Amino acid sequence: MSGRASSGITIGQAAAFAGVTIKTVRHYHKLGLVAEPERDSSGYRRYGSDDLLRLVQVRTLAAAGVQLADISTLLDADAERFAAALTGVEQQLTDRIEHLTARRDTLHRLADDRALLPDRACAVLDRMPGLGFDPGYVAGQREALVLFRALVPEGFDSFVTQLEYRLDDPDFVHLTQRSWDALSWDPDDPRIEELASALADNLLAKPELLAVPAGFRARPDTAARYGMVNSHGQEEWPTSARLTSLVEDKLRAAGVPVPAGERNGERACADPPPHDVIGERTRRD
Repeated sequence: MSGRASSGITIGQAAAFAGVTIKTVRHYHKLGLVAEPERDSSGYRRYGSDDLLRLVQVRTLAAAGVQLADISTLLDADAERFAAALTGVEQQLTDRIEHLTARRDTLHRLADDRALLPDRACAVLDRMPGLGFDPGYVAGQREALVLFRALVPEGFDSFVTQLEYRLDDPDFVHLTQRSWDALSWDPDDPRIEELASALADNLLAKPELLAVPAGFRARPDTAARYGMVNSHGQEEWPTSARLTSLVEDKLRAAGVPVPAGERNGERACADPPPHDVIGERTRRD
C-alpha cells in the first residue's frame, strides 16, 4: 500500500473518480482485487493514488469482459503473461459475440417461423404467394413443414426437394389450389373423388420423389408420426380428411406403402409416408 495522508479521498470520491459505485468498490475489496486502505485518525478509510489506479485497472478489465476471478492474476502478471491472457480473453469475447449474434438472428427469424426452418424450406414457402396460393394455405404449409422436420427429420430434405419440383409443375399447383377451394365442398361431393384421382395420378407420375430414407422405415412409431403430420388441421375440415384418405387409398393401390395411421386404438403398419398428398394441411384460417 502507498503512504496515506489525511488528505486522501473518501470511498465515495474514489468510486466516483473510478466510474463505479461504492457498492462495487466494497465488492472489489471483498474479492481481494483492491486492498482496503487503512483508516485515518478520524476512523475513515482514505484512498490514495495507488488505490485509485488499482480501481481503474480492475474496472477497465471487468468492463472489457475479463472475469473478476481472473483479474487479480492478470494485474499481478508480467507483461508477456498479461498479453497472452488478454489474447485468451479476446477469443472468449469473440465467441460470445458470435453466440449473441446468432441468438439475435434467431429472434429476427422467429417473426415467421424461420428460426424453425432452414433457408431452403423458407425459399419454398416464399415462392407460394407468387404462384397464387392463399395466405392461409401458405401459413398451414409452414406449420406442416415445422412438424415434418421435427417428426420426420430423416425425410425432411427429400420432402423439400419434392416440394421444389412440384411447385414447378403447373398441374400440381392447380390441383393443390383446387384442394384448398374444395374445403368448402360437402364431404360427399362427387367432385372429391375426381380430384383425388387427379392428385394421385399427378403424384405417381414422378414415383422417385415418393421414396423416403430407410431409417424412417425402421422406426417403430412411423405410422403415428406420419399421422400427426398428415392429419394436422383436418379435424375441423372433414372434406380435407376425406380427400386425403382417397388419395392415400389410390397410392396404396398403386403400390406406394402409405401408412394407414391409427384407428380405434389399433396401430397400423409402420411403412414410411411418401409425402403429404395434398399439402399436409388444408385448413382455412
